[in-house]
Parts: sequence; C-alpha cells; structure tokens
Amino acid sequence: MSKFDLSTLSLVEIRQQRNELQAQEDAVSFARRIAQGRLDIANDELRRRAEKSPSTESVTSDLAGIFGQEHGGGSARPPRETNFSPDHDLVRDLERLCEDIGFGSLRTLDVDSVKQIAGSLSEFENQRSAERRRLFDQIDELTVELIRRYKDDGPDVESILGD
Repeated sequence: MSKFDLSTLSLVEIRQQRNELQAQEDAVSFARRIAQGRLDIANDELRRRAEKSPSTESVTSDLAGIFGQEHGGGSARPPRETNFSPDHDLVRDLERLCEDIGFGSLRTLDVDSVKQIAGSLSEFENQRSAERRRLFDQIDELTVELIRRYKDDGPDVESILGD
C-alpha cells in the first residue's frame, strides 16, 4: 500500500518528499553501519575466544584486522554524498544501547555476556535494515512516479532548474 497519494503531489513536491526520505535513509544507513562495525567487533571477540587466540592490549588495536575482513556485498544503489550529524537520535540510541549492554567492557566480560551484546547489536542492525528497506520502497515509488510523469508529460524545465 502506498504511503503517498501521488496524484495530489506536484513534481516539486514529489522530489521534495523523495529528498526528505533519502535524508532519513542516510541517517538510518549511518546508524546501521556503526552497529554493524560494533557487531563485527563483538563477533571477532567471540571468534578469538573460541580459537583461544591471545588478546591484544585493546580492541582498538585489532580494528584494522576486524574491519579489513570481507563481509559480503553492500547495497546495489550508488553511493550519495551525505552530510549527516553523528548526533542524530538513532546514533544516540545506539550509544545508549552500547552503554546499557556493556560494549565498552567487551574484553572483560564472559562469553555469554559477549554473545548477548552481539545479539543486541544484531537486533538493532536488523531493525535499521528493515527500516531502510521500507524507506527504499518509498523512495523507489516516488522515483517511478517522477519517471512516469517525465515520460508522459515531458520534463518541466522550469521546475527542474528551480530545484
């Protein structure tokens, strides 16, 4: 079901709505990437313990190795330049979550606690992924309508140049 009644929106309003949704997606995507990075750190700690590998001084000294690993493909969408504030509500939510679950003490916790941290981070990341997919669906719907109108009605050069 469409969130938008596209028939009542002008081209300018459709583009504006799409831009707003893209900004929301940027924020969700940013918070999701931070959560993924922290999840990678927690999973690496679990791997290190399972393999009985010695720990280094701190997690931060292992970051290059953790983040240098290939974890699968990313979005098929081309990247956009974003100006995103790390003070966004979603980032603050993630920071509170990490504080509540003891992420900063990862190396000193028992295995079950590290598994709980990984589970909490995975749940946060999954919620952001679902939110991101919904936003993509809405953005795609608006994009399809823009394309349809350009094809059917021809582009309105004045409104294109006015943006």
